[in-house]
Amino acid sequence: MSSEVVRRVRTRIPGLDEILYGGIPERNIVLVSGGPGTGKSIMGMQFLYNGLVEGEPGVFVALEEHPASVRRSFKHFGWDITKFEQDGKFALIDAFTGGIGRYAEREKYVVKNPDDVREMIDVLRQAIKEVDAVRVVIDSVSTLYLTKPAVARSVIMLLKRVIAGLGCTAIFVSQVSAGERGFGGPGVEHAVDGIIRLDLDEYDGELYRSVIVWKMRATRHSMRRHPLEITDKGLRIQWDKYIKFTRGGVIIEKLPEEEVKVMKKAVQEAPETKKRVVVEEEEEE
Repeated sequence: MSSEVVRRVRTRIPGLDEILYGGIPERNIVLVSGGPGTGKSIMGMQFLYNGLVEGEPGVFVALEEHPASVRRSFKHFGWDITKFEQDGKFALIDAFTGGIGRYAEREKYVVKNPDDVREMIDVLRQAIKEVDAVRVVIDSVSTLYLTKPAVARSVIMLLKRVIAGLGCTAIFVSQVSAGERGFGGPGVEHAVDGIIRLDLDEYDGELYRSVIVWKMRATRHSMRRHPLEITDKGLRIQWDKYIKFTRGGVIIEKLPEEEVKVMKKAVQEAPETKKRVVVEEEEEE
């Protein structure tokens, strides 16, 4: 690790900044991967909303849900994005409807051809600049290469170049099949800066949610699997505990006290980014 100070973007998701030893390094592109029902989309929305509350504008790209459904999902957890949209601090990009339907006609940012990655990137670039975004969430990025896995890495690199080049930190939600232990596309895990894996495991007729940070460039992170809960206020990670699946059962234990102290101190002392410095991204070839 370099001695250079790594500025952080605080997720403010309970427990996540602790297992990341302070938050996501600025401009990192993080893949949040997992099967259905694991909380991936919730993590993305919570990351965005927590930023909005702290004065950090954001962009949400809806690839798998109708914009109306996305807004309902935010509202379900008590996250009111309406005022931020009205104030020009939040943009929802409709990459789902193709501009079809009365609802879609009212959207400001619409990708007419959701299969055209270049068009989506042009709309994304416009939205980032107009709201002066700091945070970006794409849900789900795997939609862009689901039927053509050979281009997965190149799609991720193209998005990464634009988003990081415009000074943003991003979460890419990645869908995988239930029980699959991959990350949602060949080569994707090497292209992104970080991977957070969410799991939903069944043991003896009961389901257990958990989270593990598979990798995160430019920072130390927990190497343990932690229990995860979905509450009416969003995700909550039991960062001071870890979970083990054994032949004898599911074991949840407390972290060693010294490890807990180090995590707490890392969050308290982590330099937090508040104002991004934009370096225009290089033109794609």
